[in-house]
Amino acid sequence: MTKIRYLGHAAFEIASDEIIVYIDPFLENSPIKVSDIKKADFILISHDHFDHVGAAEEIANATGATVISTPEVSNDLNVKNKLSMNMGSMIKPVNGFKLAMVQAIHTSGKGTPVGYVTVVGSVTIYHGGDTALYGDMSLIKKLYNPKIALLPIGGHYVMGPKEAAVALTLIEPEIVIPMHYKTFPVLEQDAQKFIIQAEKIAPSVKVKIIEPGDSLIYP
Repeated sequence: MTKIRYLGHAAFEIASDEIIVYIDPFLENSPIKVSDIKKADFILISHDHFDHVGAAEEIANATGATVISTPEVSNDLNVKNKLSMNMGSMIKPVNGFKLAMVQAIHTSGKGTPVGYVTVVGSVTIYHGGDTALYGDMSLIKKLYNPKIALLPIGGHYVMGPKEAAVALTLIEPEIVIPMHYKTFPVLEQDAQKFIIQAEKIAPSVKVKIIEPGDSLIYP
C-alpha cells in the first residue's frame, strides 16, 4: 500500500511502510509546515526554481533525508546528505525505492529540468515536474508503465488542461492527479477544464482531484 499526499502546487509526500519520499517541497501554500515533517528518507527536486526547491534544505537538515537532484542543483544545496544523478536509467538507492529521472521541457537557472518516475512500495508513479507536452512521453509508458501520473495543468509556465489531457494518451496511467494550478494568479484556478478535456481525450484514465493535505491510497 502506498499513500500519496498532495501538499499543494507540485509538492507531494509519497509513503509506504518502508520509506517516505518528498517531491518538490514548496510549502508556501501548503497546510503543512516544515516543523510538521518528522520523518523523510528522500527529497526529490525537479529543477532549481524557488517553487520547486521550496523547503528541501530545511526538511533535509531537520530529518537527515537525502536530497536527490541533478549535479548542478545539488552543488548549490547546503545539506549533509545528497545524491546527484541524471537522466538515463532507473536506480535503486535502497530497498523499497527505485527512481529514474526523465525529460521535462522547461527552463531553469542551472542544469536541466527533469521529471521523476518512482517506485515506492509496489506502485510506479510519474511526477512530471514543470513540463510542456512532448511526444517522447510515450517512452515513459514503454519503459516504466506508471500506474499514477502527477501532471501540471496550470498553463502559462507548464502544460495547460488540453496539453495535459493529450499527455495522458501517451503515458496511459490508470490515475492522474493534477498539480501546479491555482497557486499563482496566472495559473488555472481550478481543475474543471482539465477534467472536461481528460474525459474527452483520455476517458479511460481516472482523474483524482486531491486538495492540499489530502491523500490517495493505492491500491
